[in-house]
Amino acid sequence: MKNMVKFFSLAMVLVLIAGLGACGKPKTDQELADEVGKLIDAIYVQEWTDKTDKQCAAAKAAWDKLTDAQKELVSGESADPDYFGRDTGDAAKDDPRNADKIGEKELLVVSFGTSFNDSRAEDIKGIEDALQKAFPEWAVRRAFTAQIIINHVQARDGEKIDNMKQALDRAVKSGVKTLVVQPTHLMHGAEYDELKAALDEYQSKFETVAIAEPLLGKVGSDASAVNEDKEAVAVALTAAAVKDAGYTSLEAAGEDGTAFVFMGHGTSHTAKVSYSQMQAQMAELGYANVFIGTVEGEPEETSCENIIEAVAAAGYKKVVLRPLMVVAGDHAHNDMAGEDEDSWVSMFTASGHFDKIDTQIAGLGRLADIQAIYTAHAESAIGALK
Repeated sequence: MKNMVKFFSLAMVLVLIAGLGACGKPKTDQELADEVGKLIDAIYVQEWTDKTDKQCAAAKAAWDKLTDAQKELVSGESADPDYFGRDTGDAAKDDPRNADKIGEKELLVVSFGTSFNDSRAEDIKGIEDALQKAFPEWAVRRAFTAQIIINHVQARDGEKIDNMKQALDRAVKSGVKTLVVQPTHLMHGAEYDELKAALDEYQSKFETVAIAEPLLGKVGSDASAVNEDKEAVAVALTAAAVKDAGYTSLEAAGEDGTAFVFMGHGTSHTAKVSYSQMQAQMAELGYANVFIGTVEGEPEETSCENIIEAVAAAGYKKVVLRPLMVVAGDHAHNDMAGEDEDSWVSMFTASGHFDKIDTQIAGLGRLADIQAIYTAHAESAIGALK
């Protein structure tokens, strides 16, 4: 009994200390918020360790203990109140597709990922669902390449999504013999290269491995090189944007003085020419009032400033901004449609060239015609195995 009393006494002391500062005084609201900020920063990393699961749980538990006023004070190198506090939809609508008992044939769908729940369910899950429907005899599974996003979703929503290593280890453990990987990446860029490098280490653990094409297909040699994939994406994206803007056709929008600006991510990788090719594809289709831009401004002509000048010079007074991205995640919500002065909608407004700027927050992945392209790419990869 004495030992039990000592145990509870020690526990009570630890509880009291947890709420006290170094000098024994109660911690201030800012000190408590800063502790949560540090816990968030600890999981805002691209490397998984055997401590990650506990760190995710600890960060969420500490956040939940804060008052609403304290939560607004959370900050850090990467931490802010939105990390846990922003409503991005219902995570329960998503499916992490991390079940075991896969079988001998697996179709692993690899995405960068997003912490926006609604976008993940509509865009990424939308592609995965379409692939599962097209190939019912294959087990469709998921992997994300962004550990930062995996940690965010796990900490906030309790949803565990495999990274590449975890997904491949799961496949090996489940006895998969034939593995086909379908990237949801836009192009053969840095993320695609990383995917291939991760897969190279597992080649010998499967009887057959194949990688399907990303959305835009082969890169091509120069800015004028286009292909059937780029044409299909251009047609599908433009048709969806025109419809959502309330026009009967792209021509009708042009006659009304409206231009469509599709914002991609941009990259320093040699694959950045893909964005120039998409602009060339729009021109080849006769889409004079469609412009391709990028958040990173790579290639240079796709920077927001250059696109603003190009649209203004063409005489359009109305602009519709929409992401050229598979997922309508952070870039779409913040870099494109956010309230900060450096968002695209803010910069277009500040330019003074335009009478009206609208935004459409919708990823490519939710469009049936885009899902059909991924299905065709997977079908080609599977067909090549025979």
